[in-house]
Amino acid sequence: MVKYIQSKLTGISGLFVLGMIVVALTAVACGSDSEAATQPAAAVEGQGIALSGTIEIDGSSTVFPVTEAVAEEFKKVAPEVRVNVGVSGSGGGFKRFTVGEIDISDASRHIKENEAAAAEENGIEYIEFLVGVDGLSVLVSPKNDFVECLTVDQLHELWKPESAVQSWSDLDPSWPDRKVNLYGPGTDSGTFDYFTEEVNGEAGLSRADYTASEDDNVLVQGIRGDRNALGYFGYSYYAENKDKLKLVAVDSGGGCMVPSVETIADGTYSPLSRPLFIYVSKASLERPEVKAFVEFYMENGSELTAEVGYVPLSAQEYQDNLELVSR
Repeated sequence: MVKYIQSKLTGISGLFVLGMIVVALTAVACGSDSEAATQPAAAVEGQGIALSGTIEIDGSSTVFPVTEAVAEEFKKVAPEVRVNVGVSGSGGGFKRFTVGEIDISDASRHIKENEAAAAEENGIEYIEFLVGVDGLSVLVSPKNDFVECLTVDQLHELWKPESAVQSWSDLDPSWPDRKVNLYGPGTDSGTFDYFTEEVNGEAGLSRADYTASEDDNVLVQGIRGDRNALGYFGYSYYAENKDKLKLVAVDSGGGCMVPSVETIADGTYSPLSRPLFIYVSKASLERPEVKAFVEFYMENGSELTAEVGYVPLSAQEYQDNLELVSR
């Protein structure tokens, strides 16, 4: 049980015992231990009030697995708190966050200037928390037996606006003269923004004739069933579907590298490694259930981030985040 939750149990048990002493000292002495064990595991500090309420979260499909894992574990220690985690993409999350519809926005990119301006206009103050690191993965179908590595220049030729690349042979004459079918995240996705910025030089700059979805599971199924498919999304979705997809190495000038926990962490998988964030409304953070959830997130972030296939931060970085919560 995490340290934060343990401290809350102590407060609940103490107040319970004091109240029962007034009624019946003997009953307290016999039953306080078992009664305390039935109390909710998290409570408002110093008040002995069990946490309850609803926390609304939306945003990045890439950050979703981490936040969802945190929400599931938090539910075990704070069962009266409902945590709703949506997946509308980083842009979709910020649209809701900057007008005060949600408490926390998952994001696989920094907030944009126009989004920050919208938040300011609507009186939404927030804190940005770095929660992990991801590596965008380039995938093809397991039926593809010729593509092993692509250069960043080839990715650019393939994904740039008005691209002339229509078939595999347009990228490499030794490859089949078959149409390339592209799959990728929608324009509201932080993954889309990051990929296009790194590959095409500007966020949002991309050819439009591809199958787009904010749901990475849809992309997994599309790429898996199409021998001429190529797509990209976050590493964790590849890690969950290794038996269904073929990973393509990326060469940015230093040789072909595939994303892994090690290459993402040490920066050798370049340029497609990127940070992951949650943005928390300061007003929401004043609510005890939201504060407890964010603290729980940082106290358990390392284990749960690694569990879903991303690279966790250092212990000091999570500690720095905890200090931000308390400011």
